[in-house]
Amino acid sequence: MNITVIGAGYVGLVTGACFAELGNHVTCVDVNEQKIANLKKGILPIYEPGLEQMVMSNMQEDRLRFATSLSSIGMDPHVIFIAVGTPSDKDGSADIKYVLEAARDIGNHIKQYCVIVDKSTVPVGMADQVKQIIQQALKQRHLDIDFDVVSNPEFLREGAAIEDFMRPDRVIVGLESNNAKNVMLDLYLPILRNPERIYFMNVKDAEMTKYAANAMLATRISFMNEMALLCERMGVDIENVRIGIGSDSRIGNAFLNSGCGYGGSCFPKDVRALMKMAEGHGVHPLILQAVENRNFAQKRLLPEKIIRLFGEDLSGVTIGVWGLAFKPGTDDMREASSLVLIEECIRRGAQVRAYDPAAMPQARQTMPEEWFASGKLVLTEHQYDALNEADALALVTEWKPFCYPDLAMMKNRMRRRIILDGRNQYDPKQMHESGFDYYGIGRGSRERSVDERAVA
Repeated sequence: MNITVIGAGYVGLVTGACFAELGNHVTCVDVNEQKIANLKKGILPIYEPGLEQMVMSNMQEDRLRFATSLSSIGMDPHVIFIAVGTPSDKDGSADIKYVLEAARDIGNHIKQYCVIVDKSTVPVGMADQVKQIIQQALKQRHLDIDFDVVSNPEFLREGAAIEDFMRPDRVIVGLESNNAKNVMLDLYLPILRNPERIYFMNVKDAEMTKYAANAMLATRISFMNEMALLCERMGVDIENVRIGIGSDSRIGNAFLNSGCGYGGSCFPKDVRALMKMAEGHGVHPLILQAVENRNFAQKRLLPEKIIRLFGEDLSGVTIGVWGLAFKPGTDDMREASSLVLIEECIRRGAQVRAYDPAAMPQARQTMPEEWFASGKLVLTEHQYDALNEADALALVTEWKPFCYPDLAMMKNRMRRRIILDGRNQYDPKQMHESGFDYYGIGRGSRERSVDERAVA
């Protein structure tokens, strides 16, 4: 099947590479000429395990190509995926201008029946707008070409995107015609094997499903984070509580880990966009607002712990940071908790020494240049270099190399032996027995200031 994917970002590139891997002929189109030039050289704009090898092998087999416009792809696609960004607008709603531009471009170029698939996370009703724009463009071309617009939201986890695409637990498809249904079945049956895992529904139902799913997961995280705060005040260990409630089959274990807040490209913007949709239809989003508020506060927990330990003025204090990406397995720093932590520490006079296995290049582009120039932020080449003369280690991203650290080396490198575990990765008892002052999220221990510890 001939497939065109508009947008060569995270979703578009993974979608294109995986469909090419299944034997389809795929062209990824992106208006960013530098990005396309780099992709043709095998230079990817994102870090995702296994993706680079998949892109390279399918380029070599001529199943995967890259172009800067629909007019240059040289083939008539059977399916066109719209996989462009829908970032948060100033008011929190989804910015849909790139989707509308893609729809207009499609209407100006299609020559035969095809299925247009909204892969981007779009507001409910977006498919209708896409259809109208394409119809208008065809009318201006004096053409009467049949087409279908389908909603097929993505559920890819950064760091496990290829696995999620190739072995999905479900595929959601919103459509209106049998022709589109047959095309989507042909596309997905090779990876589903079992057609019962593809769920067909109305287009608007599928559009809402994406938002509702992400909002539900964000709600679980924020609920556990609020429970962790209560546990911390009451001397309760949230990890035991997590195990206890997760053993209930009605609840399950997924997304029950407490920590220093969620980030990334999906949960924050999708919760905000759903809130705007609710308000636009006269529904006050009480629960969604609480989720947003809790996550905002949660990202400030680590800075608050540092202030309680060292005081309001952090001049002369060095904080080592392990992890910059919003989660392990990706270099994505969008709305990452590390950004809040580092900004607050530097604002109060601290020096920050940070390390991340994948996000260092992204950090150099994201962080203000004056932080580097002043020496307030140092990105180190090795995880233990981030601890040189550090007064505390803040674990922000639970990368595997951080799971079993060399405690002896940490002691030798650090000025003070304080660990702030933003992901509850370490065992408090083990850390205390090894000579560290350990503070997690909701582990039942109160931070003692440097002066209090000296007296003790």
